[in-house]
Amino acid sequence: MTSAVDPPVKVAELLVRDAELLVVDGGREIPGGWLAVTDGRVTGVGHAGSEPEARTTVSAAGRLVTPGLINTHHHLYQNLTRSYAPAVNGSLFDWLTTLYPIWARLDEEAAYVSAYVGMAELLMGGCTTSADHLYVHPRPHLVDAEIRAARDIGFRFHATRGSMTRSVEDGGLPPRRVTQTDDEVLADSERLIRAYHDPGPGALVRVALAPCSPFSVTKTLMTATAELAERHDVRLHTHLAEDPDEDTYCLETYGCRPVEYFEETGWMSDRSWVAHCIHPNDAELRRLAAAGVGVAHCPSSNMLIGGGTARVGEMRELGLPVGIGCDGSASTDHASLWMETRAALLLGRYRGGPGAMTARDALDIATRGSARCLGRADELGHLRPGACADLVVWDLHEVALAGALSDPVEAWLRCGPARAWTTVVGGRVLVDHGEPRLPGLADALRVHGRVARRMQGVDGGGEGCVG
Repeated sequence: MTSAVDPPVKVAELLVRDAELLVVDGGREIPGGWLAVTDGRVTGVGHAGSEPEARTTVSAAGRLVTPGLINTHHHLYQNLTRSYAPAVNGSLFDWLTTLYPIWARLDEEAAYVSAYVGMAELLMGGCTTSADHLYVHPRPHLVDAEIRAARDIGFRFHATRGSMTRSVEDGGLPPRRVTQTDDEVLADSERLIRAYHDPGPGALVRVALAPCSPFSVTKTLMTATAELAERHDVRLHTHLAEDPDEDTYCLETYGCRPVEYFEETGWMSDRSWVAHCIHPNDAELRRLAAAGVGVAHCPSSNMLIGGGTARVGEMRELGLPVGIGCDGSASTDHASLWMETRAALLLGRYRGGPGAMTARDALDIATRGSARCLGRADELGHLRPGACADLVVWDLHEVALAGALSDPVEAWLRCGPARAWTTVVGGRVLVDHGEPRLPGLADALRVHGRVARRMQGVDGGGEGCVG
């Protein structure tokens, strides 16, 4: 522990006080702690009795306070096809080929409401920052619609401009109507960077470039995308080594394994983070670690599709940045970072034994590890003074907590379900007493229902549009 106040604060805009335990970062926890916020930044933390005055106060009495959880991989548009019955029991490739024709109906309205509803759900699960991987583009300006939803909410958002250029006719999986040409992808990628990417401190919106996977775009596009990212200093994201079928496909198509192809196209750098990364061999894992490539670990998605799970313990020992990802709602069917963090805890212990993963390890992955994947370890994933004021006050029902007296962090993941009682992004309270403070949510849900029924071919639905 350090001094009672670090650093001194006079009058704060927001004060979160009386926490049972305040987790500042992986090395500092404050029983009975408080946290002060001004201008969207943490301006002080300390022990009870040393609090500054504040214009607004949030009571965290009896509750755990942590940094906001960070989602490093998602497909928000897929909440329009949750638990789609014809696809739920298929392999990864079966699932994709069943849903591609439905996703071909995506338009700006659908992109907006799926993003708005998805971000509300993320906030309710304790997520304050999320990346999103939108890789089907049957119509223009879909990423613009997502960014508009994030701005309307005040959510911290990393939009990754996904792409697919190899359709069924070219030996790929998707139908032609959801793919684009290399030139179309590169031109729109540059447009989005120039229009929306904010490289400055505390940015609410950033843009990354994200071909869907090495086997869904041309080698030319993979290489050109890496060059474009270098030129504009933005990050790179893709799926990698998710399924054994990917190994077979890449060997037959490119004459090498996925990680080797990833390296050949200029992606093997600390600018990149990849989703899943289940099937690299030992040598490939060491090469990824040496390059500083980050991994978005998606535990629920991997278990539901049954394709294996990332070797998270080994990755962390090698020094890879490892974060948490919800993945798309059509495979995971929820957007709760708390559930994903708990699943990471369980999978880590299942793979490596009871000493392989603690609740604090899982929390560290979902906060500081995720922040490293997004290139924002300086200001996200912790609550040290100067950090972005993204935090969560957690609530567990008193019945669930009965008897849990010795360790609030372990109880947080072991004794759930937990929900976000208060979620703060950049100093703004967006969830209060467990409910979203989003005035547009009711309209978004109404339109979301209509759009989902249209896309799935289900009769019924009202009218209206938002965004």
